[in-house]
This record gives sequence, C-alpha cells and structure tokens, in this order.
Amino acid sequence: MTVDLVHVFAHQGNGGNPCPIVCDADGMSDADMQAVARDAGHESGFVLPAGNPDFDYRFRYWVPNHEMEMCGHATVGALWLLAGKGMLEAAEVRIQTLSGAVSGFVGKDETGTPAVEVTQPAGTVRELSMPDSEAVLDVLGLERSELMDLPIQNAVTSRIKTIVPVRDVARLNALRPDFDRIKDLCDAIGSTGLYPYAPHGEAQHFDARQFPRSSGYPEDAATGIAATALSFGLLKNGLVARNAETIRVFQGRAMGHLSEIKVRIGFAGERAIGCLLGGAVR
Repeated sequence: MTVDLVHVFAHQGNGGNPCPIVCDADGMSDADMQAVARDAGHESGFVLPAGNPDFDYRFRYWVPNHEMEMCGHATVGALWLLAGKGMLEAAEVRIQTLSGAVSGFVGKDETGTPAVEVTQPAGTVRELSMPDSEAVLDVLGLERSELMDLPIQNAVTSRIKTIVPVRDVARLNALRPDFDRIKDLCDAIGSTGLYPYAPHGEAQHFDARQFPRSSGYPEDAATGIAATALSFGLLKNGLVARNAETIRVFQGRAMGHLSEIKVRIGFAGERAIGCLLGGAVR
C-alpha cells in the first residue's frame, strides 16, 4: 500500500487541503482506511475497483472519526493523482460513491498538468428558523448586526452545510467558535458543518470557513462539498450571476493556509441543473 499526499484547491502554488490518497486500496479493511486518516489527521481518499459495469472506480472517504459519503477535494485529488501516474484510461470517469454517482473530467492546464473537475447535483437551500439561527450565532459568537441582510440557511449538494452570511472578511476571520458545542448544534439543525462566508470584494469571489460537525479536527482548510452547497445559496440569494461564470471560494485564510475552490453552475435555460467543482492540486 502506498499513501500519496496531495494538496487540493491550492492557491497560486501554495495552500490547499492536505489529502492522503491510496490509488490501489483493494483489500484494505475499514480499520486500515480509518488508520490512514487518523495517522494523517486529514480526510483521506481510497480508490477501489468498481465492481459494477456502470462505473470505472469506487471511491471511499474517511476522516479520523468516521467514513464519509462524499469528499470533493479527495475526489479531485485522487483523479489528479491517477492521471499523473498514467492510471486513467479515459478523460471522463464515472465514480461510484456512497452519496451516488459522480463524473470526473480530466484535461490539462496550460503547463500540461492534469486539470480536474467533478460533478455535483443541483443544490437545495432552506432557511433556518429564528431559534435555530440564534443558536448558530451564539455558537459562532456573532451578533445579528455582523451579518449581511440575508438569512442563515442549510444548503446541500452531497452533505448539508449551514451557510452564514457574515458582513465582511475581517469579521469572518475573527470568529472564535465554541467548538465544544458544534456537534450538538449540528445534530439539532440537521447539518454536517457550519460554513460562514463573506464577500471578498470582486464579483463572484467569497471567503469562507468550515467548522465540521465531528471530523476529528476543528477547522478545514478547503471543503469542496461545502463550497458547492454555498454556491447554490449564493445563487438563491442573488449574490452571483445566473450563468456558468466561475465562483471562487477562498478558504483557510484564518489558518494561514489559503486555498481556492472553483465552482461552475450549469443551467438548462433559467434552471440550475448541477455544478462542476475544481481547483489546482499540488
């Protein structure tokens, strides 16, 4: 077994979310996979034979505390690594995950390095009740006056994230949540993590932070699935254009590990039908 470490959603050659990948995980037990994630302290991805003619691969994902149904940056990182090792047979790959089918598209950037995008379904967005919203603000240590004039919402493509519209990046980076209360709060509101965000200044640019429900670490440097969920929240709230222009989500700034996640929403007429998630890998 070989474990390769990649950094997914890098920004200008630095940052990104560290992600251990095992390109041939056939025969590994659940305990083996969880041990990789625990030893590394990061989400980890495992590539297995599909066992189903409709798919090219089966991907599994573990954090130190449990298995996950889907992990965006591990999927992007695994395809980037497989392409770099010459292990992909096609530029379009069909992947079986616990959250459903995912398609991956692998090309090359201007330097000849593999460039990867993966699909996510159209997101749904639901506004939280006033009591639940107040509970979120209390755990994050925020006042209502520190928010944009927008609701706190649960948004989902693969996993539900609670998106919180902070007024500016300075307030966002100053957040000091009560980490001991996040799991119980997320359980109460049906979420897998708190994802406060703020406009970054340029159109389609946003900063965000991810405080996961229970992954074995307090904050995440880049969370692709949260960024795709956020993108549909931004669309619903009128903060991004109703077209396929790239939405850039910068995460990890407060950790000193800046990452850049790219999302493109696809439309059939006026109806959003899904999105593509991508970003640089090192």
